[in-house]
Amino acid sequence: MSIFWGMLRRDLALARRNAGDTLAAVAFFLLAVGLFPFGVGPAPELLARIAPGVVWVAALLAALLPLDRLLGADYEDGTLDQAMLSGLDPALVAGAKAAAHWLSTGVPLLIASPLAAIMLNLPLEGLGVLVAALALGSLILSLLGTAGAALTLGARRGGVLLPLLVLPLAIPALIFGVAAVEAAASDMAVRPHLAMLAAMAAAALPLCPLAAGAALRAATE
Repeated sequence: MSIFWGMLRRDLALARRNAGDTLAAVAFFLLAVGLFPFGVGPAPELLARIAPGVVWVAALLAALLPLDRLLGADYEDGTLDQAMLSGLDPALVAGAKAAAHWLSTGVPLLIASPLAAIMLNLPLEGLGVLVAALALGSLILSLLGTAGAALTLGARRGGVLLPLLVLPLAIPALIFGVAAVEAAASDMAVRPHLAMLAAMAAAALPLCPLAAGAALRAATE
């Protein structure tokens, strides 16, 4: 675990140095949400109805932006090769990368999500559930994205293949996340939807790093 924490601290330090990537993801998220009132009209009832889906889709797309460089930079400068040659567990490396992506990209998007929801007139009753659902959903996407980044590592046009690989896998999380927010806004039970998101996150926590680790081992051999 000391190796895991060391790698996580390193990746977070690199993320702080390249804070523009995080700012770009948050800016994309807010701009994408802000464009919808111009496209569909300013009617408050319509905006409130589409708000959960719009916020979730914009957050998922924004979280994809830094994934292309999540492993690519270390692959290009030889850091991944050195990590594999030194005997580090590839799954541990992938887990640290996923955690760093969630902390450096997922958490800022969570902080910005209430503002995005208010821009779309989401009822205040749904804000807390939106943040909770996005916390689980962004974690799932970070894990899926790390596995996808490992699978497309070194491939030609990997940046194009990555969203095509990750987004279909994120659809179940999107469905239950939006359903949780809509249930909260309608004063219905939200626990079943959040429980499904938690179950998906619990399944992705061990499986995605293992899959990403196997892909990393193959890519660096």
